Amino acid sequence: MLRKPMPKYAPKAEMNVVPYIDVMLVLLVIFMVTAPLLIQGVKLELPKVAAKALPTDNQKTILTLSVVADGNYYWNVGDEVDIKSQSDQAVTLDEMVAKIERVKQQNSELMFFIRGDKSTNYVSVVKAIAALQTVGITDVGLITESPDE
Repeated sequence: MLRKPMPKYAPKAEMNVVPYIDVMLVLLVIFMVTAPLLIQGVKLELPKVAAKALPTDNQKTILTLSVVADGNYYWNVGDEVDIKSQSDQAVTLDEMVAKIERVKQQNSELMFFIRGDKSTNYVSVVKAIAALQTVGITDVGLITESPDE
């Protein structure tokens, strides 16, 4: 049987994948560089539910710190969580830290709760928590209001 001779420059039935690999590597580098830049935060819509109050230790004195929208701080020291009355207040964060440090030195068995006003910036509350941490307060509870208020 005679075979037909193959021409020298006959078409090949193979796919050249080298250009596709180059494109894939370029896209991989682009995604690796841009992905960390896109992550800034997650938008959440928290549900409005009525939560039960946490049990508190009746042996400890409670300091309830309120952060107001205008940047002032006031707090109440007592046997229960009280956001209506106030024992003392401060205009600046440094003044608040100094006064609360004195309260902590007088009474070592304190429980700390922070309440942010509805129109208070999140940053103000976080700064207050960080300031309390510099004094040595590591256990802080957050006070929320029920949705019907």
